[in-house]
Amino acid sequence: MAYTTIDNPELYFQIVLYTGNGSSRTISYPNADADLDADMIWIKQRSDATSHTIFDTVRGAQEAIFTNNSNVETTRTDAVSAFGTDGFDLGANGDLNANTETHVAWCWKESATAGFDMVAYTGNGSARTISHSLSAVPKFIMVKNRESTENWRLYHNGIDNTHEIYIDLSNAKVDTDTAWNDTTPTSSVFSVGTNHGVNKDTEGHIAYLFADVKGFSKFGSYTGNGSSNGVYVHLGFKPALIIIKRTNGTQWWVLKDSKRSHSNGNNVNKYILYPNDDDAEGTDSNHMDLLANGFKYRDSAGAGNASGAPYIYMAWGEAPFVNSKGVPANAR
Repeated sequence: MAYTTIDNPELYFQIVLYTGNGSSRTISYPNADADLDADMIWIKQRSDATSHTIFDTVRGAQEAIFTNNSNVETTRTDAVSAFGTDGFDLGANGDLNANTETHVAWCWKESATAGFDMVAYTGNGSARTISHSLSAVPKFIMVKNRESTENWRLYHNGIDNTHEIYIDLSNAKVDTDTAWNDTTPTSSVFSVGTNHGVNKDTEGHIAYLFADVKGFSKFGSYTGNGSSNGVYVHLGFKPALIIIKRTNGTQWWVLKDSKRSHSNGNNVNKYILYPNDDDAEGTDSNHMDLLANGFKYRDSAGAGNASGAPYIYMAWGEAPFVNSKGVPANAR
């Protein structure tokens, strides 16, 4: 029985915590032995209100986009200046490297093996298909128009191809045929309609595509139960990063990870960031356990576990529940 195709997730995804020093420097990944060569880096200052900022190797170092707003792509010469093996070079930018402030970086390697692809394309204003290199059906797609003030458009298999949702807003999902052309992605292409957020004529766009990978990543949905003995979601791996959004009402996005909160029990991963907002890291009632094979809510918060409410989730792993040699992961 194949439990996973990836025994060491840190070859493809790592989380870095660091304290800013206000000067140009190299940020090293915590597991240097994994030889991560990241292609997308998402950075958030934890201790102050600053934007969630994404850099990638397709658009080029120094080109920033922001999950918490609809702004156009911005060149930041004092930000991420180079992507390297086992780390990345960072300038003195106050949002990303402010002296004494704490920060977190989530770092992905582009790889079909790990179910992650990036596609840059120019819009043409007409419904069309765009090729990708996953060799698998993407379950989650994030698209940003780089040249116009447009909301992020997100496709998620948990809300089907007739809807879109926005990571920069707290809004519920929206029924539309102009984003994904009411067409499910395939193992070779994804579809876009006439919406300016995904296909404005002559303007540049970036798409981040993710597929399920057994033992490493999963994108799905669940229904809240409104109880302190909350919903358990089976992933098949010990999660490193989880992002959640209620889809039928106005609720902020929820982002949890294993590095900023190490234990379950009374502390139950209470530290939270919000991809749709620039707020500093907070502690709130959205408590959850990160388990060896999934996650479990421990309260009835509306953002993650309201009774009868639908949610989507995106999850990436720290370790498979059972590796390819049959060795199980430990709960924290």
